[in-house]
Amino acid sequence: MSKTIEYSLNKASESAIAEHLSRCDAYFIPPLSGRVEISDYAKKITGKAVRFEAWAGGTLVGLAAAYCNDQNKHIGYLTSISVLHDWTGEGIAARLMARCIEYAKVSGMRRLSLEVACDNMPAIKLYEKYGFVAAKVRATSIDMDLILNGVKDHER
Repeated sequence: MSKTIEYSLNKASESAIAEHLSRCDAYFIPPLSGRVEISDYAKKITGKAVRFEAWAGGTLVGLAAAYCNDQNKHIGYLTSISVLHDWTGEGIAARLMARCIEYAKVSGMRRLSLEVACDNMPAIKLYEKYGFVAAKVRATSIDMDLILNGVKDHER
């Protein structure tokens, strides 16, 4: 794409997030709308998650959302990462992932966890690129963890 991409933190409104997720819906594996009500999910993300955003010409083209608020266990949870189809291949997901990981570290998280569908190989490869490893494999999904700040679970 030819437009400049601007990265921001927590700028998107609930409606912008819902629109973005709806436009990405078919590219989630399985589709997001089959798992959640997108408007409710957008509301939850807006209210409770830290949002790493990529914007182009006033359009939210990329979004990573994470919950980094468990100060007891120090575990963050990456709940969503998505890029509009026309913007894939521009490195947006990678930049959003890097920003999310850095934020989790600075926030004192010791681990960043996520769940991904077993057959979502593009996402799995992205997560592995950043050091996530499979923690639990189920029939349809994999829980993956990234140890942050060099702290292993058994060292806590």
